[in-house]
Amino acid sequence: MPAKPKLGQNFLVDSEAIQRIVASLGDLMGRTVVEIGPGRGAITGALASRAAHVLAVELDHELALHLRVQFPPDRVTVVEQDVLEFDFEKAHAEFTAASATGSERLLVVGNLPYGITSPILLKLAASHAALERAVLMVQREVADRVTAQPGSRDYGLLSVTVQMHGPTQQLFSLTPESFSPPPEVNSTVFRWRFSPRFAELGVEEASFLRFVRQCFAQKRKTLANNLRTASIPPATVAESLAEAGLTPLDRAETLSIENFAALWRCIETNGGFGTS
Repeated sequence: MPAKPKLGQNFLVDSEAIQRIVASLGDLMGRTVVEIGPGRGAITGALASRAAHVLAVELDHELALHLRVQFPPDRVTVVEQDVLEFDFEKAHAEFTAASATGSERLLVVGNLPYGITSPILLKLAASHAALERAVLMVQREVADRVTAQPGSRDYGLLSVTVQMHGPTQQLFSLTPESFSPPPEVNSTVFRWRFSPRFAELGVEEASFLRFVRQCFAQKRKTLANNLRTASIPPATVAESLAEAGLTPLDRAETLSIENFAALWRCIETNGGFGTS
């Protein structure tokens, strides 16, 4: 089946990489795995031989039909749907009710379409309660961003958002020759363990993530200027920065997650968010 460029289809054909991806998920015995964009089923087959069940979420109608013929329905359920519309929480609830092994959260694997990688990562973050870990293949530059540390060139809003939902780790990279058709970029596989830090750091999830977006609103601006633009009173900004051990000249890309949380708590205590 030919690839459809408009759907971002670059099928993985490297058999060694397929086995490494599946092995990186860990022990699959008795587990349910959601595969994002199974395509022709290369990774699906390796998953189906080890996991209790695979939920293959495929948008392409022709590929979905092919997958239904290729794999038995008792091992692989093909869901013909945009993954951005897929309900991970509902799937978790349904398979928990049908499972004899308890309420283990879902595992996720996928060769993500480059054009919608960030929305998919945000979708997974929002679905964290239903997920245990994910092994994902993305454009190398995206992997650099989601695993970046404070002060590095790649550190930004996506880094903080993803890492607030659990630790990330780059596993290995692949050249275009590992795919058919070959993409124009290199790819990296990374693992993401879902273990949100909001309660640990004493912040409210929605408000904190909105705050971090404000901090990174304009990268060239200082933290103080970005927060003033967000309608937080200058006096509150100055007071909160001092209480959090930061300076008005600090920029968002230099702050650790712990720094962001400390600053959020100070602004919250000083009533700054009530005016935003």
